[in-house]
Amino acid sequence: MCGRLSQYRGIHDFVAALSIPNALINYAGDQPFEFYNAAPPAQLALFHQEGQFLRADMVRWGWRPHWAMDRSASISTRVDRVVHNPFFRPIWPHRAIIAIDNWFEWVDEGGAKKQPYMIRRKDRTPILCAVIGQYPNAEHEPDAHDGFVFVSAEGGMVDVHDWQPVTLNPELAREWLNPATPEKRAEQIMLLHWEPTVVFEWFKVDRPVGNIRNQQSSVINPISDPSV
Repeated sequence: MCGRLSQYRGIHDFVAALSIPNALINYAGDQPFEFYNAAPPAQLALFHQEGQFLRADMVRWGWRPHWAMDRSASISTRVDRVVHNPFFRPIWPHRAIIAIDNWFEWVDEGGAKKQPYMIRRKDRTPILCAVIGQYPNAEHEPDAHDGFVFVSAEGGMVDVHDWQPVTLNPELAREWLNPATPEKRAEQIMLLHWEPTVVFEWFKVDRPVGNIRNQQSSVINPISDPSV
């Protein structure tokens, strides 16, 4: 997974996609986010469960343990490294969901520059991605070490990329979020039950998406001419 995505809808659209009945503690605001070209270390909205409540917070994309401050923050981790890798083991129990509208990948098609693609669900509903990290809660106020990483699975979107975020249907996303879900079951979900390629579609988009300063909604518009 490349480090670029869109999260432009509002938190209540994402709650509806998650179909979770829990009361919401909302620290993410009620307005559409309008992040069309977000990159690390952007603050993005994610969900985690706090007791009987669903909580939404703005959390930095990227995380590293306190003992690795001389290393770059990771933005994703492979499913086979989550549970036993010392780097990620401290945050493995802290599961969350980030709902996004699409993500981007860059593909070498033999031209002078790589071609960007935008990947979204065919039904245009939000994509529910499994993440782990360190988040604020009732006992832990926001601090500089908060952050999250995507969990990535091998496969990708046909010729677009070799890895993709672990995306879950609403039922499995709720199970992933639930603190009562045993860790063995959570491991099974991320290893075996992510959504298949068939639910997604992907399009070439214009190369200006490569400029992270370009936050115009036009960056998600498909193009028909690959030379544009």
